[in-house]
Amino acid sequence: MKNTQTGGGRTRAVIYCRISQDRTGAGLGVDRQLEDCEKLAERNSWDVVETYVDNDVSAFGKKKRQDYERMLVDLDQGAATIVIAWHTDRLHRSPRELEAYIDLSEKRGVSTHTVQAGQLDLSTSTGRMTARILGAVARQESEHKGERVARARRQKALAGEWMGGIRPYGWGLPTGEMRKKIDRKTGDEVEVSELDMMRAVPEEAEALRYWTDQILSGASIRSLVKWCADKGITTTRGNPVSHTDMRDMLLRPRNAGIAVYRGEEVGRGKWDAIVDETKYRAVAAILKDPSRTTTPGAAPKWLGSILYRCGRGECPHFVYVTQSGGRRFPSYRCQTGHGGGRRAETVDQYVEDTIVEKLSRPDAHELLEPAPDGVDVAALQAESEEIRRRMTDLAGLFGAGQIGMEAFTTGTDTARGQLEGVTQQLARAATRDPLVGLVGAPDVRKAWKALELEQQRNVLRSLVTVTLKTPRPGRMPDGGYFDYDAVVFEWKRGAPTASA
Repeated sequence: MKNTQTGGGRTRAVIYCRISQDRTGAGLGVDRQLEDCEKLAERNSWDVVETYVDNDVSAFGKKKRQDYERMLVDLDQGAATIVIAWHTDRLHRSPRELEAYIDLSEKRGVSTHTVQAGQLDLSTSTGRMTARILGAVARQESEHKGERVARARRQKALAGEWMGGIRPYGWGLPTGEMRKKIDRKTGDEVEVSELDMMRAVPEEAEALRYWTDQILSGASIRSLVKWCADKGITTTRGNPVSHTDMRDMLLRPRNAGIAVYRGEEVGRGKWDAIVDETKYRAVAAILKDPSRTTTPGAAPKWLGSILYRCGRGECPHFVYVTQSGGRRFPSYRCQTGHGGGRRAETVDQYVEDTIVEKLSRPDAHELLEPAPDGVDVAALQAESEEIRRRMTDLAGLFGAGQIGMEAFTTGTDTARGQLEGVTQQLARAATRDPLVGLVGAPDVRKAWKALELEQQRNVLRSLVTVTLKTPRPGRMPDGGYFDYDAVVFEWKRGAPTASA
């Protein structure tokens, strides 16, 4: 807070400026407010002891207005007796906020003056009534504007048009036309090219297709994030691609040319689709599968961590890798901590050997899941669009009062259920069996070693359940101490058996 002492008994004043949306970062709206407020102070011979500015912050939103809060603290400490604003709606649009401001003004004898609405004498009932009326009008205007914006965005979505916002990865070729923009870091005015959000950027589109195919082949999001870091690929904001960024980009319906409004698919967009819809549906099914996330923390480093089951008695838990033997030997132990450990390296090697042997047999092709027969992708896509149109029509009839809430809810729930069934069928059409790259390979072990750990774990999930039972004590018949018979395999494909 600046020095509040002024000479000659002149009245101390503060200025508050705010603009709710600054698209260029130039702060020009705030500058114009400030200029008008300073002229008002000069005409009235007030000494401005502090200026508070909240740029690009809505008084109606959830984002905290730091300078407004600072001004209230300073006023409560007697910094000034005059508040100057361009208009009352620059100060507040929330009735609750206004009442707190009125209480403070009465408590400290603060008077409010605005460039557009004149003086607000909050010490009188008439002044307070005027402030409340102006606040109610401002709130109504803000809500009405929000409704107009929402209707315009919905109309654009239903028409398959770009609704604005941050450039999505994959689209936005330069059009050749230029516009001026303020560089937020330097404050300099620069020229940037206008973007065509309906056209795909070739190199970004290729990356999206590659990521999609990798997920369908069993790759992890972590591996794709590392791939981006190695290639120097960033988000459209220039930031490193995070796990959340990658997941969001893969789950974006826009990739398949699908328009969305408020989280609901509403039809086809007019932009270039980058990913085939069947592949997009399959990726979405994979990434949204609750069973996919088995460890909330760091990436697994062992083949069977949280996948092998504990076989001690009727224990229903999985095992994970911990250290034993003076932290020399990573070992599989039950999540409950009971029982001894099994050398992780030895167990994983035995499981790998068993899987490779199984997939190297002449009849290994029988382990492959049959490709979905009779899936008419074009017909499913047409059906999904028809269901979305029906949902849009229901919303229109309900909004016009032609059907009641019960009919609208029942019809919408039925349509959503049908749409979910269609999307699951589309997902099946592009889902790839994780065994495809191994069965029939000239060297199955070499093909297995070429897989990432997460892909190997996907093969394990799909093919077999491994249970680690309590091993026999002492030396085994082969002369070693590892009880291979205590590692039990229950194959999920092929002839059922309880052992390798």
